[in-house]
Amino acid sequence: MFRMPPVIAALAAALALVHVARLALDERSDLLVLLWLAFVPARYDGAMPVDLSLPGGLPADIWTFVSYAFLHADLLHLLVNMVWLLAFGSPVAWRFGTVRFLALFAVTAAAGALVHLLTHAGEFAPLVGASAAISGAMAAALRFAFEAGGPLGVLRDRGPEAYRVPAAPLLRALRNPQVLIFLIVWFALNLVFGASSLPGYGDGAIAWQAHFGGFFAGLLLFPLFDPVRPRE
Repeated sequence: MFRMPPVIAALAAALALVHVARLALDERSDLLVLLWLAFVPARYDGAMPVDLSLPGGLPADIWTFVSYAFLHADLLHLLVNMVWLLAFGSPVAWRFGTVRFLALFAVTAAAGALVHLLTHAGEFAPLVGASAAISGAMAAALRFAFEAGGPLGVLRDRGPEAYRVPAAPLLRALRNPQVLIFLIVWFALNLVFGASSLPGYGDGAIAWQAHFGGFFAGLLLFPLFDPVRPRE
């Protein structure tokens, strides 16, 4: 996590700057930021009264699938996400490069928002945070990090080539005990914390459904972004 690619440094700085900028706003202005940029399932409720419609129209209906990832509930929420971004985003960014990594970030954020929409249809509570996209990066890292010669593999190689090790097909990767343990722990933690919100962790519940959406998108769509030729 301390060998930070430039795209991760820039993304972390952007998340921090957005949060600091919001702290400087009054309550009404910050509410407007949420209405314009947070993901609100009620936007897509065709039966919603006109006087309760959210600003931005069709463009906001599209951009909020990604823009919500740059907003956070509080400082703790931001710091937790930044730590996981550094830890799991860095190896994926070294492997993918800037453009591919940003594309993965956007796609997995949108996948998380989509699953959240399907499970919270019509709700006004806003979804914020980069957790879904970071979950996608975790899943992408899972596809190669535990391979022999990879960053966390049995035969570890901490040089640059560790991030370019060919990834195994998904079904074969799922037979790796290290991968299975990681999956079990990740799913268990999300279900536990999702069912009982952490005290002081923002003002609302943890959106574990969005985490699942981002994670599965990163796991399944990994080959579309991976520039390294897979194993036979």
